[in-house]
Amino acid sequence: MDVTTARERLEDMLVELDRSIGVLQGDPVAVREHSAADAGADLTDNDRAQAMLTVATTQRRAVIEAIKRVDEGVYGRCVDCGRPVPEGRLEARPEAARCVQCQGKQERRR
Repeated sequence: MDVTTARERLEDMLVELDRSIGVLQGDPVAVREHSAADAGADLTDNDRAQAMLTVATTQRRAVIEAIKRVDEGVYGRCVDCGRPVPEGRLEARPEAARCVQCQGKQERRR
């Protein structure tokens, strides 16, 4: 993927992530009378929203880092080993920072 296309896709992703994060951080729905079962469902919904917010925030950071790599002229190179990140991986995940092998190693460390 050429850097112009990569930058456009990354900037579009950033706009969408900012929009999603804004929605997830929105004001809570007005408190209403509800049963104990409803309170449990609300807690589950809040937990789900928090998890989604965490994922979106993490992805936003990855997109910003990818835009920096575009600016620095190193986009498409693995941040660990320096080898090219496969084109298919960048098509699927424009924010990808690592080649498949290094990403696998990173995930096994967690």
